[in-house]
Order: sequence, then structure tokens, then C-alpha cells
Amino acid sequence: MGCIGYCREEPLVNIHLPGKPLIILHRVTEKDAEEIVRAVAAGEVPRKLSLCRINDWDPLVGEKLLFGEGFQDVPAYAEIPYFAPQRKVVLRDAGLINPEDIDEYIAVGGYSALYKALTRMSPDDVIEEVKASGLRGRGGAGFPTGLKWGFTKKEKSSTKYIICNADEGDPGAYMNRNEMESDPHMILEGMLIGAYAIGAREGVLYIRAEYPLAIQRLEKAIGQARDYGLLGENIFGADFSFTLTIAEGAGAFVCGEETALIASIEGETGRPRPRPPFPAQKGLWGMPTNINNVETWTNIPVIINRGGAWFSKIGGERNSGTKVFSLVGEVDRVGLAEVPLSTPIRTMVYDIGNGGIEGKAIKAVQTGGPSGGCIPASLFDTPMDYEHLTAVGSIMGSGGVVVMDAGTSMVDTARFFIGFTNEESCGKCVPCREGLKHMLMILDKTLAGKATETDMQTLEELSGVIKNASLCGLGQTAPNPVLSTLRYFRDEYNTLLKKARK
Repeated sequence: MGCIGYCREEPLVNIHLPGKPLIILHRVTEKDAEEIVRAVAAGEVPRKLSLCRINDWDPLVGEKLLFGEGFQDVPAYAEIPYFAPQRKVVLRDAGLINPEDIDEYIAVGGYSALYKALTRMSPDDVIEEVKASGLRGRGGAGFPTGLKWGFTKKEKSSTKYIICNADEGDPGAYMNRNEMESDPHMILEGMLIGAYAIGAREGVLYIRAEYPLAIQRLEKAIGQARDYGLLGENIFGADFSFTLTIAEGAGAFVCGEETALIASIEGETGRPRPRPPFPAQKGLWGMPTNINNVETWTNIPVIINRGGAWFSKIGGERNSGTKVFSLVGEVDRVGLAEVPLSTPIRTMVYDIGNGGIEGKAIKAVQTGGPSGGCIPASLFDTPMDYEHLTAVGSIMGSGGVVVMDAGTSMVDTARFFIGFTNEESCGKCVPCREGLKHMLMILDKTLAGKATETDMQTLEELSGVIKNASLCGLGQTAPNPVLSTLRYFRDEYNTLLKKARK
């Protein structure tokens, strides 16, 4: 099975007896196997291991799944505090279907959106539906997806490419990994629809080699889709043909940037290229190319089936749909949580995450990966969307949420993330290559109790130069951890400065 996202309760096991609800067991060990088998043989489930029951489920693209009735003493899925605030769109089938069986994906409405697009919609119709949905790129930049597709479609070249960016590299983030491992066909279907819309006949799934299970399941999904005639020539009898291959990356963080990713696929060192020209004009092998993140592609089948208007009603203003976040750090309930965009940070940390481990006070969260900012607890009413997070000095990124309790040193936290981005900098542009190195030196000096006020001024000046002068998004956002901790936790820097003066 795939994973429903409640990582704290793993290992999870699904049991479905005919006519009964789907039961999800939690924290299962080898010692529990005999008890589980005995219970199932008697038409029962082991109560002490039962996390929740699911009587029915809306897969969003097909008919409602009816599992059955009974086991009323087992809590319902919606009664579990971790799941109650969530809304599953991207993870609609994760943990409910076998990710290695195309028939199960089809049984919950899989590939019906592709059929609808190819038989009842023109490429322009598809793009307009995506525009109407308000879907924005889930890789971090938040650029309107339909608008991006339109740029590539307008190019006159007879050869175009689409790429799925599965180079998830944020520390503690694993949203895309779970999406690929749990429901690979939804990504393929989204890419097929996108290819039809922009006029591409070839696609590449760029995935980091550290995700062997995701690669294995995607390879199997591609093979199954090819066998079923869903990849190849004249799909569904339409004048549309498409092939898809997998390219494995070596795990360089900078290859999450579009032009660096393209360079890596082409066999070059993964370093960003100046823009313009943009990939929509000149991308893979010099041809018009559209790149979207894994999570962006997963939303496409739902949008085509349910309609852009339906999708646009989820979330906040200019932030439609849901977002999958990886909730990690000093929080009681870790895992993947999918919520409507503009959900407050407080809901994520306290309603879903249950606050700090053993009741410890929460000091801050860091959103958006290593280039995100640290947001203090006093601002936890901030909606989690592109504009609001930027306004408080952070970013959405791909969806990482790292929780820090009262015992966390924010200066040390800033140093950790600057160390990461300094290590992952490709070195192509001077502001990022040299600036991050000097920021790291100042932070080390600060933690050692040897920094001065002049060092703090230099740190802020360097941050501004790096943000404004770096070539790509890595350098442009890398100073955020320092700028946000200086903004909200200046007292911790001052404490270390006082130590230096003694």
C-alpha cells in the first residue's frame, strides 16, 4: 500500500474484510502478526491495534468507494485529531489503493480525466480549465500553472517537452516521495494531460536517485500504462502520442531550479542558466519545455474531472487548492498533512501536530526548506500561502514545516541552514558562492562568542546583496533564515554579542 501520512503511527497496516469498513492498524510489529491473522480468520480486527475505520471514501475523480459498515467501536477516520482538519485532494488515493496495480487506479476513476481531455476537450479548453482553477506551481515559486502552459503552447516549434521535477531536496521534506510511492499513475495522468494541452510528444520524469522505491513504482507504472495503450501512439484513438522516460539525478539541491535541472538531464553539470530565454522558449535540448513539480501534476486529473471552478473554491484568495506539508521537528505528531491553502500555521502545529513533544512550548517554525524563514509563535495565525508567508519573511517552498521548541537556539538554526545552502551552492555566481561562505564564517564567529555589532551589520548587508544579486532561487532565498532570526530573535544574537564583550 501507499501511506496515509500519519508517520508517527507507523508501521501502518490496512485490513478490509468483505462488507466491513477499511480498518487501519498502527504501530504494528512482527509480534502482532499472529494476533492479526487470528482476528481476521474470525471476521474481526485486533482492537488495540486499530487506529481508525473508513466506511466510505471520495476519490474525487470516480464514484465514491463504499467499504462497508460495522466495527463502530473503532474511531472513524474524521474523528482522529490528526486527520480532522485535513482535506485530501493530492493524497486522495494514498494508502487506499495498491500503487503497483493500474487496475486499482482505474477502478477509482484513474485515466478518466485523460479520456475526457482527449475526446471532449481541445488543448485550449484544457489550458483554460487549469487557468480557471487558479492552480499555482507547487514547487515553491507559485507561478500560475495555466499561464505557464500557455506560454509553451504558443511556441511554434514542432518539438516540445514536458518535465516533472521530482528532485525533492529540502531536509525533512518527503511530500513528493510519498506521492510517487503511493499513487504514481496520478502523476503520469497529469503529465499526459499537460502534454496534450501544450503539444508535447515526449516527457521526462527527473527524480533523485535516493528515492529507489519511487523510481521502481514509477517504472512499473510507465510499463503498465504502455501495455494498456495509455502511453505510445494514438492514445484513446486520438491524434495524440506521448512517451515518458525517467532521468535519475545525483541529489544536488540546486537541480530543483528549472534550468539547472535541464542541464543535468542533458548530461552537463547542474548549474542554473541566465534567463531569458525561459524554458518555455528554449529549454531541454533547446526546445520549448514546460516544467512542473510532482504535486502540481497530481492536481491536474482532479481539475479536469471536477472542473476549475470546483477547485478554485478550496483554499484562500489567489491560493486555491490544497497543499501537502511535511510536519517534522520538535512536534508531537509528525507526518504528512494536506490542508487547504491559507490554513493558519497554528492549525498545522497544534490541531494536527498536537504541539510540542511532551507538552514543551513551541518557539518557532521554519517553512519552505533551508531557504525559508523562521516564524515565531506570536505569528502562528499567519495563513500558510504564498503571499502571507513571504510577508513575514519566509516562503512556501515545496512544503516543509520544521517545528522548533523553546530549547532551540535560533542562531544555531540559522547557521545550520546557511551551512546547507553554502554546501549545495553550485558556485556559478559570486554573490551566492562567496557571500554564503562569509555569512557562515560570521555565524560561526557569533556562536563562538567572538562576534561584534559590526559583524551583525555585515551579516545583514551580505544578506541583501546575496538576495538581490544571485543568479537563481537558491541564492536569492538562502539568506532568509538569517534575516528572519535577526528580525524576530535578535535577543539571542545580542546575548552572544554580550558574551563576546566580556
